[in-house]
Amino acid sequence: MTEIYRTTVTEVGPEASSFIAQGMLVTFGEEAPDALREFCFLVDASARTTADLQAGQVLVLDGEQYPITAVGSVARQNLDNLGHVTVIVDGQKSAYMHGAIHVEGEEVPRLEVGSTFVIEQL
Repeated sequence: MTEIYRTTVTEVGPEASSFIAQGMLVTFGEEAPDALREFCFLVDASARTTADLQAGQVLVLDGEQYPITAVGSVARQNLDNLGHVTVIVDGQKSAYMHGAIHVEGEEVPRLEVGSTFVIEQL
């Protein structure tokens, strides 16, 4: 596999886990607006993708693999410019949010400071 994106969680907002019960997690760069910051897993936003994001790739969170099933139309742009993406663990084949990445999996992992967020191309 070829790594096309890698970043690290630098801070966990106090309400970030509130989305986990809904089957999703939200990342944002360290410049996240105050209104969103507490709900996000903050990441190093200097990371950039090296290829388009697409179904068939794999999201790897702390070594755990989640096959990507759909990618919203602005997910790559948001990730590259803001460190922002919503990961939805529902296996949907089409993205219903423009900035989302849908993945297959049993549950949303609980990330912490130092957790890795990687996207790989098969």
